[in-house]
Amino acid sequence: MMRKLSLLVAGALMGASAMSLVYGVPSSAANAAGSETYKQLAIFGDIFERVRAQYVTPPDDKSLVENAINGMLSSLDPHSSYMNSEQAQDMRVQTKGEFGGLGIEVTMENDLVKVIAPIDDTPAAKAGVLAGDYIAKIDGDEVRGLTLNDAVDKMRGAVNTPIKLTILRQGADKPIELTVVRDIIKVKAVKFRVENDIGYMKINSFTEKTYDDLQNAIAEIKKQVPKDKLKGYVLDLRLNPGGLLDQAVSVSDAFLKRGEIVSTRGRDPKDVTRFDAKTKTTDEIDGKPLVVLVNGGSASASEIVAGALQDMKRATVVGTQSFGKGSVQTIIPLGENGALRLTTALYYTPSGKSIQGKGITPDIKVDQPVPAELQGRDLTRGESDLKGHIKGVEESSQGSGSAAYVPPDPKNDLQLIFAEQLLRGEKTDPAFPPNPDKAVMNQ
Repeated sequence: MMRKLSLLVAGALMGASAMSLVYGVPSSAANAAGSETYKQLAIFGDIFERVRAQYVTPPDDKSLVENAINGMLSSLDPHSSYMNSEQAQDMRVQTKGEFGGLGIEVTMENDLVKVIAPIDDTPAAKAGVLAGDYIAKIDGDEVRGLTLNDAVDKMRGAVNTPIKLTILRQGADKPIELTVVRDIIKVKAVKFRVENDIGYMKINSFTEKTYDDLQNAIAEIKKQVPKDKLKGYVLDLRLNPGGLLDQAVSVSDAFLKRGEIVSTRGRDPKDVTRFDAKTKTTDEIDGKPLVVLVNGGSASASEIVAGALQDMKRATVVGTQSFGKGSVQTIIPLGENGALRLTTALYYTPSGKSIQGKGITPDIKVDQPVPAELQGRDLTRGESDLKGHIKGVEESSQGSGSAAYVPPDPKNDLQLIFAEQLLRGEKTDPAFPPNPDKAVMNQ
């Protein structure tokens, strides 16, 4: 059974990187532990030594310590964790938006890696990898039995190093052997296109390159469509698991002329940080109408953008309830290149609302039907469903999240179609266009 790429992205990234990131150290020093705490630590030390000495098979000391640390952190909330040096490096690669690899978009089908598409002008495309190819072996090792993440890890590696792929291709009478030399792959954080008189921009994640990619997308759309013909823009944040907080702020700023974007609040009531838009005469899309699309796969940084544009009455939000991750993680470097990912604050929209466990409620709800082959599966994504999540101040029994499905063919995308109809005046709704004079601000 084939797993759709859209669902794969929602599931795989939601667990791994549905976060806003702030690099640095905590703003306040930890309090000294009391005597009772040290007694408990002594018990831990005793248990650790007994396991090392008496467990039926010799355990790995490093794994024992790492698992103990992660057990402590996972008891706090689903997004706090310890990253060893390899995991920390993977996280840095994700947020940087480039890595050493081949340049292919893949999914899993029939226990093999299926190529969705090679990225233009990358090693895979130059070597002759085609959309629809199945990768059966990587450097002679069978793909069957590997997870998709394991297979992707094997294909990534140092720049200028070769990798041999054994490919099964429809119409070929025998497997095809290709040698591909890895190179720097720059992942486009923003994809865009022109839909006749509408500019469509999809932000896949918030990496270090997101704002630059967005600026490029806006500039290209303006080149392709004269200003007097352009009806407006669609900003698609569906299936976007989040990423860097500063990039979410920059993206929001691109569409605002003034006002607050987001605030973060830590343990200390005085520990409040506000992020504001730069005051300017016009925004980067010249004040054109804007519709933002969200669903259950829109989390964290994408919710910051949607919440800011909604509260400031700059955009109309269309779709279904977002994921509801309203917490901020600080990445604290540790020894030997490991890192601590610790929840240190909650963020609030300009109106002062916390979306933790609640999510962004769209101005106009538009459901996206799930195809027959996926019906019966639980496609709902939401922070409120995560075990041990921090309960939000506005969280209710309804919880957060909704279905995280986007059709691969835009012709079947009812949420996108509705957004375009709004922009063209083919549909009307009291929520569109919003009135910036009625922006809801936190007092």
